[in-house]
Amino acid sequence: MNVLVIGSGGREHSMVKKLKESRLVDKLYAAPGNGGISRDAHCVSIKDGQIEELASFAKEAAIDWTIVGPENPLAAGIVDTFEKEQLQIFGPAQEAAVIEGSKDFAKGFMHDYGIPTAAYQTFTDAEKAKAYIRAQGAPIVIKADGLAAGKGVVVAETLEQALTAVDQMLIENEFGNAGSRIVVEEFLEGKEFSLMAFVNGSQVYPMIPARDHKRAHEGDRGPNTGGMGAYAPVPDLADAVVESAISDILKPAAAGMVAENRSFTGVLYAGLIETSEGPKVIEFNARMGDPETQVVLPLLENDLLQVIIDVKAGRDPRLTWKEAACIGTVVASAGYPGPYKKAKLLPALDGAEKEDCFVIHAGTKREGEQYASTGGRVLLAGSLQKSQKAAQEAVYSFLKRFDGNENFFYRRDIGFADKTDKV
Repeated sequence: MNVLVIGSGGREHSMVKKLKESRLVDKLYAAPGNGGISRDAHCVSIKDGQIEELASFAKEAAIDWTIVGPENPLAAGIVDTFEKEQLQIFGPAQEAAVIEGSKDFAKGFMHDYGIPTAAYQTFTDAEKAKAYIRAQGAPIVIKADGLAAGKGVVVAETLEQALTAVDQMLIENEFGNAGSRIVVEEFLEGKEFSLMAFVNGSQVYPMIPARDHKRAHEGDRGPNTGGMGAYAPVPDLADAVVESAISDILKPAAAGMVAENRSFTGVLYAGLIETSEGPKVIEFNARMGDPETQVVLPLLENDLLQVIIDVKAGRDPRLTWKEAACIGTVVASAGYPGPYKKAKLLPALDGAEKEDCFVIHAGTKREGEQYASTGGRVLLAGSLQKSQKAAQEAVYSFLKRFDGNENFFYRRDIGFADKTDKV
């Protein structure tokens, strides 16, 4: 079959690499792709927001399946458009993608269906938000309601930080329309983990858990980012906690969306935190996580396209997983998630396979035989090994080629699971 992957980041490159292994795939396309994806698929210069153009291309290229990576085209209704044109596509419809597109909707939905999450209030008025924050005290969490590329969340450790975040979102309009409404949440402390599942209506097929590191710097310090690295499985996560997350969060969420006439088909991502009261939801996403996908898909033994076909047809894909550990560390542009420079040449990436590593490109373009940066998160170096320690050692040995390069940075503590993450 001919398969089209929508998107240009690391998540999409990981999907492309997994789909390349499929016995069902003939031609593999990506729109728009990136420098690394161009070595694994035919890249098409159509942006992920150009929905009509993407549908036209899918017809012209006789695409059998389109798989959507990022959140923005889902929120814009790409699935609805493709299905009206009788094109097979994997992802939630626009009315279901709102579970990620609006944090206010997601919080209200969780409240209505008894899904455990942090206490919250929603505001459009800055002074009312500040009064609520002063009454609650710090630490406290401020979130832009809409899509902000993983950066619209401030974990304020002081009252001053919280009040500044309100001004940035509601007055200074830092996140545009995404921040015109904010959600102010109770601060939760515990160990964070991510749990993704293939979903079709009320049918839920969980993947293995992963842990993402969202803060920019070692020790989970600094501003929130789209993710600086991840690992799977999560050694310190008890099976009972995972089972609770499936039974008390994922399954009620899928059933609740059906009850709301917003039936969800695609990958539902739950960003979770293990608290003393059990797992609670930090956020829902309407697609695979990034960078979690980059460490979960290498552990999947199944043919990814066959899984998608089965899930869409209402069949149990019977997911099976390798007895191994996978760790991935993100290399980012200096300054990220704040302002950063682009078009910086990367050191040579040859020899990853010989070092038992793989490279997933996120923000790169080809410059002859070299790559140059085009985004904040540039690439992820990963390793699949029998043990977590061996995977860590392989990744950090490979990343030495970036040491001393002032244009890039990476966290040196990804995969070290003996600490508490705070959200």
